Amino acid sequence: MVNEYELKKQICDIGKRIYNRNMVAANDGNISVKLNDHEFLCTPTGVSKGFMTPDYICRVNEKGEVIQANPGFKPSSEIKMHMRVYAKRPDVGSVVHAHPVYATSFAIAGIPLTQPIMPEAVIALGCVPIAEYGTPSTMEIPDNVEKYLPYYDAVLLESHGALTWSTDLLSAYLKMESVEFYAQLLYQSKMLGGPKEFDQKTVERLYEIRRQMGLPGKHPANLCQNKDGHNCHNCGLHQEIPGMPASGATTGSITSTPKEPAPEVIAEITKRVLEQLGK
Repeated sequence: MVNEYELKKQICDIGKRIYNRNMVAANDGNISVKLNDHEFLCTPTGVSKGFMTPDYICRVNEKGEVIQANPGFKPSSEIKMHMRVYAKRPDVGSVVHAHPVYATSFAIAGIPLTQPIMPEAVIALGCVPIAEYGTPSTMEIPDNVEKYLPYYDAVLLESHGALTWSTDLLSAYLKMESVEFYAQLLYQSKMLGGPKEFDQKTVERLYEIRRQMGLPGKHPANLCQNKDGHNCHNCGLHQEIPGMPASGATTGSITSTPKEPAPEVIAEITKRVLEQLGK
């Protein structure tokens, strides 16, 4: 088992990676790692993620309250967002928040990453929805992210950036890399006249590969609130469910926020998701 000091070093290494890859500027972004159900490591506020050393890293409890921090350092004000992920997803061991250029551009434009354009993106990510805008450092962001947590392992934050989570720090960071690469390819293919999306049969085959691989996390594509069901990552599961809107937005842009489904609708969706995952 990796000790706490080694985890702090890993956080600093990932901080350098997101800084050097232009995923953050100045003091932007934050990273956290779960030690146990009551203790977490996180990056401090007001420092560049590219220049941290292990003594910068803070330890907090599940409420985001400081357990240990060296003088001059305090946890990121965005720690509330991280704590909400851990609270709702017990399988998660690390959370990464950054402002990667292409993915954040889609978030600013109000365009979710929902088009099935390459095998790796379909298998590893599926849809990447946009969580509605919230004021930084307030409870608005975790509240807006929460409804996506049961179905996704990555979200864009409207006019803000991206948030990814996974079983461990490296996996959470690599998911952020994948989101940015997916966004860049989608953007550049649009410049060339528009991407060629996979058909439903191809997406279904990729989903089966994912199941055979036994990848951890949630497969986000079974429920898509951002497209109209045509050639979407839901691979034909976008059937009419009583109480659930047919779509939250048209392809390419968000036109309205989907209504919150009734409890029985959530139960039906959960059943279908588990069936699709082969549970």
